[in-house]
Amino acid sequence: MRILVCNDDGIESNGIFALAEALKEIGEVTVIAPLIEQSAVGHAITMQIPLRVTESFKNGKFFGYAVSGTPADCVKIGIRNILKETPDLVVSGINHGSNTAINIIYSGTVSAAREAAIMDVPSMAVSITSHFATDFRFAGKMSRMLALKIVKEGLPIGTLLNVNVPDLPEEKISGIVLTRQGKSKWDDIYEERKDPQGKNYYWLTGNLMEVDNELNIDQHAVRNNYVSVSPIHFDLTDYETYNKMKSWKIEEMLNGKNH
Repeated sequence: MRILVCNDDGIESNGIFALAEALKEIGEVTVIAPLIEQSAVGHAITMQIPLRVTESFKNGKFFGYAVSGTPADCVKIGIRNILKETPDLVVSGINHGSNTAINIIYSGTVSAAREAAIMDVPSMAVSITSHFATDFRFAGKMSRMLALKIVKEGLPIGTLLNVNVPDLPEEKISGIVLTRQGKSKWDDIYEERKDPQGKNYYWLTGNLMEVDNELNIDQHAVRNNYVSVSPIHFDLTDYETYNKMKSWKIEEMLNGKNH
């Protein structure tokens, strides 16, 4: 099995190293990741700026390819240019910090997996629920198990798995649940501060407003020490509203009836 590994924390991240090591037990792993951290860049792709690809080494050994772009760039250039064959699976992570609820929209980690789904390659994004995690063994184990499950069971074209793992040892994990994306969102503010020269600048901060209280919702699941596994896709159509709007008869708006 050929596996492309990516992330948004950058190729020097401890999380991507742990993920690559875990997946090497089940397949041939190629790491293609951003040269520098690209957290919260969403699904941005680089245009009008040349992309550079350089080899990256760890402990004197070749580790992977560093791309001077976004997570989505890494997947695109990886599949189209770097790899000789299309991978069987793309796994993005292990992200430092959870990607649940509204964070899914902002996440570069999820966007890397979503880009693979757009390119019709099965994919998964994996995050651990702490920015300061030091033990990725269980998250790596979950990544390996779910990777095998995806290859065995398959995913619909355009669908990826978004996986969030509590930052806990395995014996303290409550279980694994199939979840939906929650509605919790950030109450963001920009704090006004001064730099050493006395000039004003703004720093983004805020608090997560948690509104979900069901175990089959991603944010609530991880809060209760469950691994959350959510199937998501890039079709943003609101089908319920689409059907309701048929009564608007908008196709008649330009024929004079609604003027």
